[in-house]
Amino acid sequence: MDVRRVELDRSVPALLFKVGRYPLHQGSVGAVRSLGRAGVPVHAVVEDAFTPTARSRHLARRHVWPTTGLEDPAALVDRLLRIGRRLPARAVLVPTDDEAALLAAGARDRLAECFLLPEIDPELPAGLAGKRGLYERCLAHGVPAPDTRFPADAEQLVAFADELGYPVVVKNPAPWERLRTPVVAGTTVVPDRRSLVALVGSPRGVLLQSYVPREFAQDWIVHLYAAPDGRCAPVFTGLKLRSWPPHAGVTTYARALANPGLARCSARLCRAIGYRGPADLDWRLDLRDGRYKLVDFNPRVGAQFRMFETDRGLDVVRALHLDLTGRPIPSGVQREGRRYIAEHLDVAAFVAYRGRTGAPGRPGFPPDRGGLEPAWLALDDPLPAAVTAVRALGLAIRRCGR
Repeated sequence: MDVRRVELDRSVPALLFKVGRYPLHQGSVGAVRSLGRAGVPVHAVVEDAFTPTARSRHLARRHVWPTTGLEDPAALVDRLLRIGRRLPARAVLVPTDDEAALLAAGARDRLAECFLLPEIDPELPAGLAGKRGLYERCLAHGVPAPDTRFPADAEQLVAFADELGYPVVVKNPAPWERLRTPVVAGTTVVPDRRSLVALVGSPRGVLLQSYVPREFAQDWIVHLYAAPDGRCAPVFTGLKLRSWPPHAGVTTYARALANPGLARCSARLCRAIGYRGPADLDWRLDLRDGRYKLVDFNPRVGAQFRMFETDRGLDVVRALHLDLTGRPIPSGVQREGRRYIAEHLDVAAFVAYRGRTGAPGRPGFPPDRGGLEPAWLALDDPLPAAVTAVRALGLAIRRCGR
């Protein structure tokens, strides 16, 4: 790919920031490569010096800071400002998880001393990343969403689950809670009442969602950038084909596929609620009624964003840098058929899916013209893949030991 097709301001650095300890984060490596290949000095907050992000040759400097999510948010902002004051210039801040995005939006006025950030209502990202706020906005704007309930006690937990029907989906309701007081490790599909009662200790810490059976569902991804004037460009769409854990976890294999109707729907929602900046939306197509239902709205760059780019080499992270440095975002056409794979997780997912994909009702795919974007492996940046292999193997050994 010729990165000269998109000219970024190389005098403005970028700082990648996330909260919590999960060193194998493919979105951070993708952002370092995207900006670094375009000549932007990229800095990153990392858990330690031996993470895939920290070992990328495209990284200008790593800032070792092992956060947990249990810290006082004001203290996190103070530390972030101390890092910012050591940078050579005001930097584009790139949050790569929900907690970092919420922190940046809420403290935008303070962080503006050292960082460039989108202008957005400071409360809006929390209202979108939080499941109750998102569900209420979907209802208010006529956007389909899975039926959702928020039990306040054990009696409501059982009653709401019976009302929604089994299997039922259980989730932590808000970003910070997933780090501080998680009830489930992630999105969990519970088969029956006995399993639900055994799993959930505190009903106040979860939400319940109706489950669209996987044989009647397709999982779609939308990544976009909402500019200050409300225009969403670029808007990318793709289909999740495998995930880990199966059918309910992070994307391990996906493909960029044009879906103009879904792109327009996502852009309309962002304009209606006044959203600005990068966003990662998860939609579940219910083949029984033909409706796309909004499952998640992540107010930040998505982990698999490098699956998407235009014919001019533009992705969401580059759009963010262009916009915040006062440069126009060039128009372009999504590269169709481009594939994405998270290698360390897709091996297990491939076995679980028995070599198939989770896209029922899909008759076929366009020819592979967009190429393959591995999360870790890159010929011009080999160390992140090597570090990932070592750390993933160590994690697997520890789990087997337990």
